[in-house]
Amino acid sequence: MTDAAAVLVSVVAAAAAGMIGCFVVMRRMALAADAISHVALPGIGVALAIGIHPLFGAIAMLFFGALLIWALQKRTRIPTETIIGVVFSAALAVGSLMSSGEELVDALFGGTGTLTTGEVVFGLAASLAVVAFVLAQRSKLVLWLVSPEIARTAGVDVVRLNLVFLEVFALTVALGLRYLGVLLMGSLVIIPAATAKHLARSLNEMLIYAVAVAVVATVAGSVIAGHTDRPAGSIIITIAALMFLVTLLRRRR
Repeated sequence: MTDAAAVLVSVVAAAAAGMIGCFVVMRRMALAADAISHVALPGIGVALAIGIHPLFGAIAMLFFGALLIWALQKRTRIPTETIIGVVFSAALAVGSLMSSGEELVDALFGGTGTLTTGEVVFGLAASLAVVAFVLAQRSKLVLWLVSPEIARTAGVDVVRLNLVFLEVFALTVALGLRYLGVLLMGSLVIIPAATAKHLARSLNEMLIYAVAVAVVATVAGSVIAGHTDRPAGSIIITIAALMFLVTLLRRRR
């Protein structure tokens, strides 16, 4: 695929990351975005060992990890962030024992090769699915964030919504496998949403600002990477972090 296709996929994925990131930040799961990416590591290692695309292994393990978190939440009273920290730290340890090589590094931090047709199709379809979920369920998500009891009274299936949210969260992280790497994709979920939180006065504004920051950082980072021959993922996250610092200083003034 052409460079234009790669940029298109990264921009759409950035928009999806910005939108889902708003609810991740409001739910105080900021650290979970980095932690959840760790579970992809064993899946990547298995996929490389049996000779299939790392994306398949990463997605399978991310979905399984999200399901495991949901199940533990139902059966215990342990906070979500604690469960995520334990599960995904263990996954990182296991995955590091199973995996090695340049392909693993590319999967974690993003590669520079040309995207295949399948990767482009997956990136576009998954990104649109994440965006559609947020737009369709945002009212229920807000009720759930304010009070699960109020959400239940309003007829929201809180348990099911939590499961779907975690799976969509995992899918969003998987979007960064090829371009940003699963580790840096966690940062793209959190930083634009955290930036938008400083600027926005409503949920709609927060969603718009988060998408704008994610897309601007992605486009600018991709352009700079193309001219400097440096990894795009690292530049994108650096730009996003700088935008966050600028808004933070502006707010204090």
